[in-house]
Amino acid sequence: MSQPFKAPPAYAITSVDNALRIAAMLQLEGPLTVSEVAQRIGVAASTAHRLLQMLVYRDFAVQEPDRSYRVGPLLELAAHSRSAASQLRAAALPQLRRIVEQLGESANLTIRTGDTVRFVASVESRHALRVGSREGMVFPAHRTSGGLVLLAELPAAELEALYAPERFVERPELPPDLRQLGSELTKVRRNEFAVNDGRSERGVVAVGVAVRDRGAAAVAALSVSMPSIRYDKQALPRYVATLRAAATRLEHDLM
Repeated sequence: MSQPFKAPPAYAITSVDNALRIAAMLQLEGPLTVSEVAQRIGVAASTAHRLLQMLVYRDFAVQEPDRSYRVGPLLELAAHSRSAASQLRAAALPQLRRIVEQLGESANLTIRTGDTVRFVASVESRHALRVGSREGMVFPAHRTSGGLVLLAELPAAELEALYAPERFVERPELPPDLRQLGSELTKVRRNEFAVNDGRSERGVVAVGVAVRDRGAAAVAALSVSMPSIRYDKQALPRYVATLRAAATRLEHDLM
């Protein structure tokens, strides 16, 4: 792609961005304290407190008696589905940290909803030049390594229905070419991993593998992402082996 897939707005408002990130964190993870929020989004505790109070005022958050904050009534319906995602995220974080330690690059956990994937957990590399946290972000599934390994699980009829032209009539992005996507997914199924080289963002390469439940169905994906200038194609077997080992440990922890 000639441009990053998801460029920030020309006049980005940091406070709005931080508030939305906090709302997503509360929805995915459950109650958080002011200090936890401040550390996660990289702001002072006083700033985190002001943001949380605004979310409370608009019913996106509620303050508990222990002074922690949880998801508010406006997000309560979505919160009912938080439990599974929260448990998955909590179990995945140690594995993401291990991936970062072993490979020196940022690691992510994604889940698929329809034709999109949401990054539910990210651990950043320690390099000055690194792929930043994608936590809370949503991308088209076919443009991410994790999304590709999850799409590869779908039967042909379900994939065709997912990318039916009528579903994209009022959307800015056209559906992918199904013949080309189908060919790519056949390769992903055969290899049991996917590589995203600049599909979601220019200058970024990611490698992803599936995380499976007891019935061997893919429920999430682990990925490692790095600046393309550090991607070594000869090291691909190492990336895949590290991710697969982490996925196996995560699957065991989820049983």
